[in-house]
Amino acid sequence: QVQLVESGGGLVQAGGSLRLSCAASGRTFSTYAMGWFRQTPGKERELVAAKSWPDYTTYYADSVKGRFTIFRDSAKTTTLLQMNSLKPEDTAVYYCVAGKVISRAENGYDYWGQGTQVTVSS
Repeated sequence: QVQLVESGGGLVQAGGSLRLSCAASGRTFSTYAMGWFRQTPGKERELVAAKSWPDYTTYYADSVKGRFTIFRDSAKTTTLLQMNSLKPEDTAVYYCVAGKVISRAENGYDYWGQGTQVTVSS
């Protein structure tokens, strides 16, 4: 089993930045993918960014390319999502996810965190 805990959400003005963190515990795997979905009420969850190891394949949604970056910290214990140039449409609950490979589909991931709220004001 894997447990994921997100942190770093909050309220920020448009154009600002936030860094989300995802701490994982439990079993580890040699090959895996980590990602971030986001959810707004009444809308489908959207894969924002994902990264797989050990191949380091990276995915970004078109809506966040050039603004968001997914990476691990130097200790390789936490997956981070750096969000720059935030827009009101980035407002959502952000969920950290883990799975075997990168997928744009929700069911491609086996583990989900509880979510952290990001609110971007205009």
